[in-house]
Amino acid sequence: MFCPRIQREKAERVLIGPYGVLSEESAGRLRNEPECDIRTCFQRDIDRITHCKAFRRLKHKTQVFLQPEGDHYRTRLTHTLEVNRLSRTVARALKLNEDLAEAIALGHDLGHTPFGHAGERALNKIFPFGFKHYEQSLRVVDILEKGGRGLNLCYETRMGILHHTYGAPDDTLEATTVRFCDRIAYINHDLDDSIRAGLLTEKDVPEKIRSGCGETNSARINSILTDLILNSQDGEIRMSPEMKETFDFFHAFMYSDIYKNPIAKGEERKVEGILYRLYEYYVSHPEALPDDFRTVVEHSGRERAAVDYISGMTDGYAMEKYDELFIPFAWTVK
Repeated sequence: MFCPRIQREKAERVLIGPYGVLSEESAGRLRNEPECDIRTCFQRDIDRITHCKAFRRLKHKTQVFLQPEGDHYRTRLTHTLEVNRLSRTVARALKLNEDLAEAIALGHDLGHTPFGHAGERALNKIFPFGFKHYEQSLRVVDILEKGGRGLNLCYETRMGILHHTYGAPDDTLEATTVRFCDRIAYINHDLDDSIRAGLLTEKDVPEKIRSGCGETNSARINSILTDLILNSQDGEIRMSPEMKETFDFFHAFMYSDIYKNPIAKGEERKVEGILYRLYEYYVSHPEALPDDFRTVVEHSGRERAAVDYISGMTDGYAMEKYDELFIPFAWTVK
């Protein structure tokens, strides 16, 4: 019988080099299940992620700017899609497994909070056990999706999601690729959005960045990605010393001038208050949580369930619930 998955696995032995992960050699899933006749295991992971509810919610989650006025600012979803495209480009050029890189890229921010990193910092302060979005992303795919069953992804996809911020010694090169591309994507598109928002002009971009990476968003991404590919030919993902120096300067500039900019971050002080009130309410009223979180309450406690629920909210939904619970409705006497 014709089996497209087997044909693709045979093709991978030719297309994927010695440093990439072959689908047929995956370490497997948390729960064993029959293979698909059509898709490889990593292709199935891609589909499971893109069809899950957490992925759809990313379109209404902040990337950097809270409640921006305009249609062209990045959201957590568009960031994810940009990371995905960069990761596939690098993986293809280096003969790695593009499907594994895509699965990791699409899943890496599923656990991000409403209100971007301001929300993450707030929940990390509020929740007694701390909160990290990369740990929550793994929790989403392992436990919270599908009514508590999780997505049952492959080991390599799961570990790539967990390690996308800091990495681990035994990471696959596909996971390392996504980690690099995540940083390349966000400093470039956040700079682009900052110029669009009027926080900077093109002339405010330091000469070291303009001369080392390029004058435009596309030129900067192209130069960084090209350097990364040309210097990663021997089983290690890395930039040239010159580009790494420029990239590190670029990264530091974004933190000092954008991510900590008082104009861009002016509303963030309100985020902690919103999330704290929601957390306090749901810990005190676990019966108000959706049915999907009742099992979490039973097995992990009401604090964990409250954080799981709140971290999955979109920006708009968090404000809607806050208004519903704490802002009096207007009424009139007839």
